[in-house]
Formats: sequence, structure tokens, C-alpha cells
Amino acid sequence: QVQLVESGGGLVQPGGSLRLSCAASGSIFRIGAMGWYRQTPGKRRELVAAITSVHGTNYADSVKGRFTISRDNAKNTVYLQMNSLRPEDTAVYYCNADIATSRLEHGMDYWGKGTLVTVSS
Repeated sequence: QVQLVESGGGLVQPGGSLRLSCAASGSIFRIGAMGWYRQTPGKRRELVAAITSVHGTNYADSVKGRFTISRDNAKNTVYLQMNSLRPEDTAVYYCNADIATSRLEHGMDYWGKGTLVTVSS
């Protein structure tokens, strides 16, 4: 089985920074794109940032210039550095990864359980 485990969430003041981490473990043959999504009550989950296996990146307009996504392929880990945080960034942040467990199969979407980020004074 494959697991994604997020860490690094918490309470931070507006203007502050947090770094989220997400480590994939289990029976992994290949990891494709990885990403971070967020969700607030009553709203759909939205893409925050994504990164391909060759480090191509994509960001939501609302976080461009403030958030940076990166990955360490040797550690099967993706990171999200969040700077200049705003109250509207408050959400549960979910890690997502496209993972194949053998060379014979296509990748499947896996999700972490989420980590809460609260931006408040």
C-alpha cells in the first residue's frame, strides 16, 4: 500500500511563513506529478501548486510569488514553502501524487489526510 503523510501545518500570524512536507511511502515504483491542494468548509478542493517529476511547476494565481513547491525525488517527498501568508490562505492542505506501484501499471492518484493551516492574529 501507498501512504502520503503531510506535516508542517499550524497556526501562523498574517505575513508569516510555514513549510509543509509530504512524504510518500510503501510499494512505489514511480512517482509522477505531485501537488498540494487546499479546501475550506463549503468549498471545493482547489489546486494550490503542482510539480512534475522533472520539476516543472504550476501555481494558482492566488499564491504566485508567495508559495514555492519543490520535491526531493530521492526521498519521495514534496514541499510547499508558504511565505507572506494571508488569512484567506487558511485551509486544510492536502498532498496529492500520481504513483505507480509497478512498471506494468499506470499511475493512480493518492491523497494524504490533510494538514490544517490557520493564518490569524
